[in-house]
Amino acid sequence: MTTAATVPTTPPPLIPRSVLFGNPHRMSPALSPDGERLAFLAPAASGVLNVHAGPWRRREFRPVTADAGRGVRAFAWSADGSRLLYVQDRDGDENTHLYAVDPDAGPGSARDLTPFEGVQARIVSLDPRRPDRLLVGLNLRDPAVHDAYRLDPVTGELELAARDEGFSRWVADDRLRVRGALRPYPDGSTALLVRDDETAPWRELHRAGPEDAPALRPFGFVTGGRRLLLLSSEGADTARLLRVDTVTGQAEILYEDPEHDVEGVGVHPVTGEAQFVLVRRARNDIELLDPSLAADFAALRAAAPGDVSVLGRDRADRHWLVQHNTDDAPAGYRLLHRADDGGPARTEYLFSHLPALEGRPLARVEPFSFTARDGLRVHGYLTFPPGAGRHRLPTVLCVHGGPWTRDQWGFRAEAQWLANRGYLCLQVNFRGSTGYGKEFTRAGDREWGGRMQDDLRDAVRHTVALGHTDPARVAVYGGSYGGYAALAGAAFTPGDYRCAVAVAAPSSLLSFIESVPATWGPMAAMLRRRVGSPETEPEFLRARSPLFAADRIRVPLLIGQGGRDPRVRREESEQLVAALRRGGVPHEYLLFPDEGHGFVRPRNRLAFYAAAERFLAEHLGGRHEA
Repeated sequence: MTTAATVPTTPPPLIPRSVLFGNPHRMSPALSPDGERLAFLAPAASGVLNVHAGPWRRREFRPVTADAGRGVRAFAWSADGSRLLYVQDRDGDENTHLYAVDPDAGPGSARDLTPFEGVQARIVSLDPRRPDRLLVGLNLRDPAVHDAYRLDPVTGELELAARDEGFSRWVADDRLRVRGALRPYPDGSTALLVRDDETAPWRELHRAGPEDAPALRPFGFVTGGRRLLLLSSEGADTARLLRVDTVTGQAEILYEDPEHDVEGVGVHPVTGEAQFVLVRRARNDIELLDPSLAADFAALRAAAPGDVSVLGRDRADRHWLVQHNTDDAPAGYRLLHRADDGGPARTEYLFSHLPALEGRPLARVEPFSFTARDGLRVHGYLTFPPGAGRHRLPTVLCVHGGPWTRDQWGFRAEAQWLANRGYLCLQVNFRGSTGYGKEFTRAGDREWGGRMQDDLRDAVRHTVALGHTDPARVAVYGGSYGGYAALAGAAFTPGDYRCAVAVAAPSSLLSFIESVPATWGPMAAMLRRRVGSPETEPEFLRARSPLFAADRIRVPLLIGQGGRDPRVRREESEQLVAALRRGGVPHEYLLFPDEGHGFVRPRNRLAFYAAAERFLAEHLGGRHEA
């Protein structure tokens, strides 16, 4: 019997690529520490993203940076609210400099606080309890290690706070003293070290074995500096929130979920105490630890549909900046004005990230799960094309990067683009993805091109068995690890796919692992443990590398690459393109010389999606914009 859900109707109008992949209207807002000003990213006259700021009560915002290249992608308020801080590299080389700009003076006041050639700056900590300084990591001494410095955002003066002794992360207390650090070891384990002050010796507080190390994440000291919040899966399958006494070593479990990792923590802006946690199940769920916040979250949930994220809180904890993220509408940003003088909490709408999408026929995102061939339960998301029914659809298997991350519910431009063009968008949190406990993540160890790839194939077979997917019209698509998976699908199981799209894709695991940037530090050792070692098992990595199976590729490929990508170098794409040319395999190669790992410049991003849309339409028969 045919249901209404399976009856095709008239397809909706095409949503222009310029709307989906052009610049957002406003994004990544941040509330000033005094709660009076708002900053966000928005296009400037140059057409690229820059920081804008102003008083939110009067809605008077103006650009305060003037980047005309790849734009500003990340920024923060200084802890005293006097400066906006942002990092910027050169054409994606990831040697980021830290800049400060006076929001009242505007772009002319921008100052490079780390004017060191070939050095990467990282913001480590900003704390309202020490508003005159911030903590930064700089690899001045050695490209592979980042020493910690306290930095005056007004004068640029640097003070060495801690010397990197093989650490991968710093933790500062409420006086911005470096009193915690993570130290990875060759066997894959990681220790959390602490010290009483910056002159005291380090001592081990918490040890995570190789299977627990990826989840180990300190969040910071509670005011007073004795107790420390951290995530750890030691002694459990999932990452739990712990509060550890740094003197006695006693750990208290503040929150745990038996099936999903705790992935975020909301802390009080002054005390540093944990008040709620984020657990990503099928949706992004907030779990309260402090019942005094119940009325605040009730007001937020009543204000708009979707999942709530708290983006920032002022120092007085009177105003919260929040985001409502749903699947079929642009993200909306609001202020929560907390209950005061006996009055109820109330919200105030600010803006959406993309007003041009409001009222468009966007698709719903549906969680699903299936059982892989070896019995492992795997989860993901389906986005069906509006007006096309659910029967034998052309399907794009959209593989996330990382791979140590996960897809999640909510608005995603690529999923909406594919659905609007008539494709079923299939997203899979294959083994190795995070969020589902350490055993699920560990199941992906040494399985690049192996069982991780099988999970993708099994997901397609599942949607074929349900009648949703036309098995003769399936594409595999992704960037970074997702690009590798697209190449692996084309090379190892070419009969599964009609075509493949791969961006910033490692083609040889040998050359990829051997060429990781020095700034990755311990990440290089983790790759060797979780993927394979070029030094001790080159044949294993050759067998898992699409480059060495290029003679088996029979399907058309679209390959995209940033010329200055330090993570997946252009040689990874070009050595595969050369093999495709020798084999006479149809392919298109898009090289963007002024991009890094991913396409940030608007003209490049739009050029890539135009080419990808034409490519998919040619091989799967979907719609495309002229």
